[in-house]
Amino acid sequence: MQHAVGSPLPPPHQPGHGPAVGWSPAAQHQGQHHPVPPPPPAPGFSAPPPAQMPPAPPPVDTTGHVTLPPGGPVPAPGPPPPAATAPDPLTTTMAVLLIGPAGAGKTSVAKYWADHRRVPTAHISLDDVREWVRSGFADPQSGWNDNSEAQYRLARRTCGFAARNFLANGISCILDDAVFPDRPVVGLGGWKRHVGPGLLPVVLLPGLEIVLERNAERSGNRRLSDEEVARIHGRMAGWYGSGLPIIDNSQLDVPGTARVLDEVLARAIASPPKW
Repeated sequence: MQHAVGSPLPPPHQPGHGPAVGWSPAAQHQGQHHPVPPPPPAPGFSAPPPAQMPPAPPPVDTTGHVTLPPGGPVPAPGPPPPAATAPDPLTTTMAVLLIGPAGAGKTSVAKYWADHRRVPTAHISLDDVREWVRSGFADPQSGWNDNSEAQYRLARRTCGFAARNFLANGISCILDDAVFPDRPVVGLGGWKRHVGPGLLPVVLLPGLEIVLERNAERSGNRRLSDEEVARIHGRMAGWYGSGLPIIDNSQLDVPGTARVLDEVLARAIASPPKW
């Protein structure tokens, strides 16, 4: 039997049942269009649940950019297990804060140390970040004021954010800053808040005559007066007795200081300083 074109098809006949409800053969022959409700389920038969569409696959990043994991505070390193060998500072991912007065060699040592590690390592200089400000730069040599203080604080937060991002991606970092022991909240405490308790501080403190000689070789706003260098050096002496490791690099060149820094960091990793 042929059915009128466009009319609904009859539901399948089920044995033992009469004609399907809602479907009229006469209507089929007359070409009438009536809504056809679905047939009732057979006794004892449960209709299967509607098919579930599979979840859409996550979007694929085709830009070539690497998604950075969220940064977080650096956890404090614990001592190695008794059976473990001493950690190798050349291959351990870490964050180091190199402290010292102007002319102590912080930047030179930090760059050399970062260049010669066997794992990816970044050098973050506070002075470099602070000098990103061009128009409106508050030079402390022109007088310490609220603007210069605010720019130092902003630079420290920026450096801390960068350090956390490097560490979150498996890249060590070394930061350098002239942190004063008589300003714990702004200095060392600020770095601890910005980076985390796992930050390893080390002090470079050569003799006064050495820092005066090195400062005399500087130019621009990095060069300070002899009086200012002596005043800063005197304040830095407060780190003695603080419990932080101190390196007197008066008689050491940059590579020699970096080697001593590795030795100090190996001890600091095995037994983190209390600060």
